[in-house]
Amino acid sequence: MSTLRVAAGQAAAVSGDLLANVASATRLTERAAAEGARLLVLPEAFLTGYDAAAFDGPLPEPADLAGPALDPLRAAATAGDVTVVAGTALRRGADRRLSQVVVRPDGDTTAPYDKQHLDGLEKDVFTVGDHGTSIAVDGLELGLSICYDGCFPEHAQAAALDGAVGYLSSAAYFPGGAHRRDLYYAARAVENGMYVVLSGLTGRCGAYEFIGGSAVYDPEGRPLARLGAEEGLAVAEIDTAVVDATRRRHTMVADHRSSLGVRVRLRD
Repeated sequence: MSTLRVAAGQAAAVSGDLLANVASATRLTERAAAEGARLLVLPEAFLTGYDAAAFDGPLPEPADLAGPALDPLRAAATAGDVTVVAGTALRRGADRRLSQVVVRPDGDTTAPYDKQHLDGLEKDVFTVGDHGTSIAVDGLELGLSICYDGCFPEHAQAAALDGAVGYLSSAAYFPGGAHRRDLYYAARAVENGMYVVLSGLTGRCGAYEFIGGSAVYDPEGRPLARLGAEEGLAVAEIDTAVVDATRRRHTMVADHRSSLGVRVRLRD
């Protein structure tokens, strides 16, 4: 049995301005540390901005993540003893990806996950990721996801079946998407008896407007903390005892069948 204090960070991003966005990420990391969080999740494409112009321009590469641009964020993660998960657009060789960067308190900085489900304009720019990823923070397994990934039940289910007790989503929802957003992430929580930490981009970024809605959901799909469109943090505790108790009461994870056999169709 163990607990983990988590924060979903929410702020606007500046299109194509890595240094400005790192400064915002640093500020949110310092706030998360002040509230006792051991993990901070930041929105989709937060470090580069979610904007077509930013996506078409120069993008950081994996080697750049260890460079000086991210030094302020690393310093804040180290000082606050916080693991930070932040979305970014990233160039991997000839491909562009929507990725999550993980900054550890010891300064280790990697990009272990690329978005596996692309939506809208993303399909014309980015290459899909080819594997799922979980990370461990204080011994707790947590699945990584980026926005549209969370619309597909199988994505969160794969993390749960692999041992995850939480599902971390870096997201960016447009106006009109609040109803679906709130349904998706509550459903991913209750289906799998696990916590969901959703970080949503807010405000204007280049040509686009975003609606925030960051939240932490418990394993029954209830919001423990939630933001509107304002900058800030949604902070809550992940408790593995609650996950265990929920999965004992509601055994969907254990009862999952990988195959339902051949379908039969009866025609009129």
